[in-house]
Amino acid sequence: MSIIEKAAGKLDQIEKGAKLPPHEVTAKSPSGDRVSLIEKAAGKLDQIEKMETSSSAEIAPETPEHSDQKAVSGNEGNETNPALSAGGHVSKQGMINLSKLRQLGMIIPDGERSQIAEEFRLIKRPLIKNAFSQGAEPVNSGNLIMVTSALAGEGKTFCAANLAMSIAMELDHTVLLVDADVARPSVPRYLGLETGRGLLDVLLDDKLDLADVLIRTNVEKLSILQAGSRHKRATELLASQAMSDLLKEIARRYPDRIVIFDSPPLLLTSEAHVLASQMGQIVLVVAAESTTQQAIKEALRQIEACDIVNLIYNKARAFPGGEYYGYYG
Repeated sequence: MSIIEKAAGKLDQIEKGAKLPPHEVTAKSPSGDRVSLIEKAAGKLDQIEKMETSSSAEIAPETPEHSDQKAVSGNEGNETNPALSAGGHVSKQGMINLSKLRQLGMIIPDGERSQIAEEFRLIKRPLIKNAFSQGAEPVNSGNLIMVTSALAGEGKTFCAANLAMSIAMELDHTVLLVDADVARPSVPRYLGLETGRGLLDVLLDDKLDLADVLIRTNVEKLSILQAGSRHKRATELLASQAMSDLLKEIARRYPDRIVIFDSPPLLLTSEAHVLASQMGQIVLVVAAESTTQQAIKEALRQIEACDIVNLIYNKARAFPGGEYYGYYG
């Protein structure tokens, strides 16, 4: 039945004195005044008649805005907005709180020259070289880099985020920062992003595409993949064939991209050991004057299968009385 016939039917019912449901008798106009259904229907008929005389095109039914297209407010004044990716999937755009990073002493694009920025320039160079097999021997999965530590509180997330930000400043490469600390995810808190679906959701739902959960940030070459929904079998998910397939997909879809995984501590969870077995390079963060030699030796034993392991000596004093480098709160 066309909209004209529906409106005409309503008018006919009203003229005959038929009873209509209370919610159909009156309606609010945009100005807040209440108008009768007769006036509303008559106005609609008048609009349709004018449209029909000016054009022979069909009248398309009104469709509500898709819920996925609505803006979602993020933390601390940030916003995340869905955007269509090249593949037609819906991906989010997240606003990293750069002011917060500056206050934490972290690297930001176009930031002033600093000691920490220079340190991470030195740290990233061999990692990038290995990632794209620019050394003497090619490195299998060299663009998959895991940042971990022996214990909690040594600064692995601080180092992972700074390393990702530093690589994002490269002219020829992009970087994906994955929050793989599925038990205690910290990346959203550091960057000021709203938490949402991520890694574990992709592994659990084969209909969910990677592009659906990637967050494109206001740092041009930096994307984020959050940990996602918590799951009691997270270790098994990270060791699953689905995880292997996901890593292959990332490497195939983004050949110029370096992927940094913020991993759980090696000595506190089983997820880190499982994740390490699929990495091309591992960065072990060691807290100065804090991490014991025994803890370091045990952590290195767990990742000895990886050919390339680098250590970052974090929280070290640059000179007597100086501030800690890479301070991790």
